Amino acid sequence: MGYRSHQAGTCGLHIHVSRAAFGETSRTQDAAIARVLYFFEKHWEELLKFSRRTPRQLEHWAARYGYKEHPKDILDQAKKGTNGSRYTCVNLTNEDTIEFRIFRGTLKYNTLIATLQMVNRICDVAICMSDDELRAMSWSEFVSGVTEPELIQYLKERRLYLNEPVAVSEEV
Repeated sequence: MGYRSHQAGTCGLHIHVSRAAFGETSRTQDAAIARVLYFFEKHWEELLKFSRRTPRQLEHWAARYGYKEHPKDILDQAKKGTNGSRYTCVNLTNEDTIEFRIFRGTLKYNTLIATLQMVNRICDVAICMSDDELRAMSWSEFVSGVTEPELIQYLKERRLYLNEPVAVSEEV
């Protein structure tokens, strides 16, 4: 029918999550949102691959904040450093929601569902884990907790589903 979405290059799939989903108080919400931002920075390369966007597209439409050792430091930088710009991977400028902007548009049902499931999984991890637990979690550990078949299939298609780390021998 001529719809382009993914092929347009400028179309994004933006997902809004209520700030209330992250806790009852603004302090609790901020702590969980800080962990979301930390997750994005720590696993940027995997999320870039998942997003189907190019690095150039992300610089323009969904820039990163920059990695810091502690989630709160990334949130502090995000709050003061964006000058109200919404063109970040996780946009914090909306009053009632946070907006995930990293994903390229799609017309494929499975990709849409897998993307929603990925955002849900990231939010669950950010809500349920402490800063230290999240900092210690690898990508392999993150994906090993995925149970949704659509997300597992999409992770496999993007070569991001790793059940176990593979040992590499270094023979001369």
